[in-house]
Amino acid sequence: MSTPKIQQKLRDTPHKPGVYLMRDRLGGIIYVGKARDLKKRVGNYFMPSRKMRADRKTRALIDSIEDFDLQIVRNEQEALILESKLIKQYRPRYNVSLRDDKRFYMVKVQLKNPLPRFMLTRLKKDDGARYFGPFVHSVAIKATLEWINREFGLRTCRPQHPGENEYRHCHADVIRSCSAPCVGKISEEDYRSRVMEAVALLEGKGRKDRLQGLREQMQQASEKLQFEKAARLRDIIDNLEKTLSPTRSFVRSGGAVPSTVKPSEDLAELREALSLPDQLNIMECFDISNVSSNHIVASMVRFVNGSPENKSYRRYRIKTVQGQDDFASMAEVVRRRYSRILLENSISDLEGSQEQPLEALRRLAREGKSPLLIPDLVIVDGGKGQLSMAVRELQRLGLHDLPVIGLAKQREEIFRPGISEPLLLSHDSGALKLMQRMRDEAHRFANNYNELLLRRRVRESLLDDCPVISAKRKEALLRRFGSVKRIRKADAKELESVPGVGKKSAQEIHLWLQQQR
Repeated sequence: MSTPKIQQKLRDTPHKPGVYLMRDRLGGIIYVGKARDLKKRVGNYFMPSRKMRADRKTRALIDSIEDFDLQIVRNEQEALILESKLIKQYRPRYNVSLRDDKRFYMVKVQLKNPLPRFMLTRLKKDDGARYFGPFVHSVAIKATLEWINREFGLRTCRPQHPGENEYRHCHADVIRSCSAPCVGKISEEDYRSRVMEAVALLEGKGRKDRLQGLREQMQQASEKLQFEKAARLRDIIDNLEKTLSPTRSFVRSGGAVPSTVKPSEDLAELREALSLPDQLNIMECFDISNVSSNHIVASMVRFVNGSPENKSYRRYRIKTVQGQDDFASMAEVVRRRYSRILLENSISDLEGSQEQPLEALRRLAREGKSPLLIPDLVIVDGGKGQLSMAVRELQRLGLHDLPVIGLAKQREEIFRPGISEPLLLSHDSGALKLMQRMRDEAHRFANNYNELLLRRRVRESLLDDCPVISAKRKEALLRRFGSVKRIRKADAKELESVPGVGKKSAQEIHLWLQQQR
């Protein structure tokens, strides 16, 4: 049921395109969506009929909404781009698509090359090339780029410096209207001028004149009853309008984009709440995932200045713990992580030092000699039990003064070593939201690893059950075919070609795999 605050916001919501961000009672973003008409789309969530018709997931989302934010944009394309950026940034619980690292297409041209060509890419690099986009309509940009290459006679071959040898095996000048600068059918200067015309078009210059010319050609073709040609021109016009419409670029932490956390303010608030003397530049958070007794794993996520540093994430398979024991598992992963940091630093300057380990690590970090930096704060997912195990392992390693806390999920209680009463922060506190974000990221990373191991186990267990397949044969088969699925598709002759698999064994393996369908 919508609150008076939500009702007032709905009345003020405009009939414009944009992005909406649904928030829960803690202020966290739980869903990001786009809309051509924000008022209609957002208002739909708070209609009783919507909840009655919705599936279980949508009903859970609606029940969790306590507030929402809006970001108005100029058109639907901008809404789609911004939606993708925000989903990748916040990873909302109820968003399924666009959470991976897949990006929209961009057009790249390396103008430094003597014969530049246009190509599609999803990743923008700092390589001096010109990039255009992103383009939200993948089919439209592919068709547009194909038309541009034909229209301006641009090459599509891959070699950076094509010549006579490449031309012998290429008929693009015949079938794709390439100007063939590689064999001198056109000079490099003339070819480059064509490239710059295409660049100007992708920048939006002359777009209206170009579209008007194409519309006139389409009309003429239609009057001459050349309907196929008119249809092709219609599609070209439609693709150009989709791809060349001006859109803004958005960054994941843009000033106008609502944000769940404000790193500098939240870090200062967290430091004050925990009464820590030093700034919290680096924080690490640990989580245990033990959905099954066979695969108990842990994760460590690292945040630098309040933002995740993905390259420093680590995942662990628990080795020394039997059964589901969160306390012992937390002890093992903390011991392994900070033993590694001590080991890495002892290679250079730590051995022989009379300083305490933590002091020496801090000094090496200040001097720029530390290959692996020690964090300023350690967070473990759990209560007193997990915290006590982490503290014990840190003390064994000599890291007595390294700040460490436990964050319990049920009431979001913060446990500190030597203090019996938990610290409770306001649900609106930026410091709490920052810790929740770290905890949720560690939980996600650990669960993903556990799921990966479970899928791998299921995939490989079929081979383990085959009486003819030994460990060496299993390894050889997987190396040859890559997956169990491909092994099952192979016939006996193909299996026989694997080293260590004879004719009789190949037939028996093939027959056994077919019987398992």
